[in-house]
Amino acid sequence: MDLERTRADWTALGAQDPLWAVLVTPEGRHDGWDPTAFLATGRDEVSAVLGRIAALGLRPGTGSALDFGCGAGRLTQALRDHVERAVGIDFSEPMLERARSLDVDGRCEFVHSERPDLSVFGDATFDIAYSSLVLQHIPTAAARGYLAEMVRVVRPGGVVAVQVATRPDQSLKGRVAAVLPRRAMRFAQRRLLGYPAPMDMYPLSRTDVEAAVSAHGRIAAAWDEPMYGGHWVYTRYVIERA
Repeated sequence: MDLERTRADWTALGAQDPLWAVLVTPEGRHDGWDPTAFLATGRDEVSAVLGRIAALGLRPGTGSALDFGCGAGRLTQALRDHVERAVGIDFSEPMLERARSLDVDGRCEFVHSERPDLSVFGDATFDIAYSSLVLQHIPTAAARGYLAEMVRVVRPGGVVAVQVATRPDQSLKGRVAAVLPRRAMRFAQRRLLGYPAPMDMYPLSRTDVEAAVSAHGRIAAAWDEPMYGGHWVYTRYVIERA
């Protein structure tokens, strides 16, 4: 039921304000994001993360990449600059419609799936699986399942680079998020802040990540990523596929 609610929320967000829902900034509200600037943030992020992966001595192939929870395709297009084939998958069809409209040259592929897994892809399909600002909005058990699936669909020697929300920070908003019940937070987002739909937050610990990936991969590195600010601590995990 929680995952169904998440799908419904992100379908509504994708229909009403997709770029702002992906990158929440005051100036981006009500379709205020400039698409060129929006896509540039993805290119900056992906270049930085892939650079760190290379510095670790990991050498995934450059044939194909999966962007899990691709939304409006911000990171899918960025990944396409580094690989021959980039595929974005999401369960919000309105988000995918915006992704396709922004991909004016048709360089990327976008797949709609409402399944609680990645069974639309076979084992060892991609060299890289990538995700940012996604698993934090998916209920924990489902997020762990999707993370395990990301490892499954990557080839041996490939990598999964996934960002998760680890915990609320010590800001005022962070302290409120740590104690406010989810139902109250959803009410505040809808009624007080005017969100088109709530954005639930679910932290994932290192223990959660290790449990999800241990069958077929190992954590090669982890670091905190402050790039999105807000009132949560974000951690990037790089998982090498065995």
